[in-house]
Amino acid sequence: MSVNNGDTIKIDYEVKLEDGTTFDSTDMHDSEFEFEVGSGQIIEGFENEIIGMEVGEEKEFQLQPENAYGEPKEEMVRSIPRDQVPEDSDNQLQTGMMLAVALPNGTQIPAQVLEITEDTVTLDMNHPLAGQILNFKVKVNEIGTKED
Repeated sequence: MSVNNGDTIKIDYEVKLEDGTTFDSTDMHDSEFEFEVGSGQIIEGFENEIIGMEVGEEKEFQLQPENAYGEPKEEMVRSIPRDQVPEDSDNQLQTGMMLAVALPNGTQIPAQVLEITEDTVTLDMNHPLAGQILNFKVKVNEIGTKED
C-alpha cells in the first residue's frame, strides 16, 4: 500500500536548512508526526514528495522556496505602535525575539521583532522558513486509510 490523498500517515522526518542546520525533526519532539495527506496541514510540496511512498520507505528530497513557504513578502513586515504590543512582552522586548501576533480572525502567527524605537516596533510576520531551501529526510512508518 502506498501513500495517497486522504490517508492518515505516521512518519519520521528531519528538515535541514541549506547550511546543514537541523530546523526540525521527529527526534526533537520524541514522537512520530501524524497527519492526513491532502488536508492542508503541511506544505503542498512536501505532500507531493511523499505521495506514492510505502511503509518502511525512506526518501531524501529538497524543496525550493516556491514549493515550501514561499519568498519573504515586504507587506508582511510592519511597524506598529509600541502601545499595541502586549504589555507582558513590552517589558522584555528585544530585537530578534519572537512574538505571537493575533490576526483579526483570531488566528495567531509568529512575528520576529526587527526594530524597536520609542514609539514603534517593526515586526516581520513572514514564516520563519520563507525564502529558505529545505532539505528533508522522511521515513513512512504507518499508512491508515479512511476505511481503517
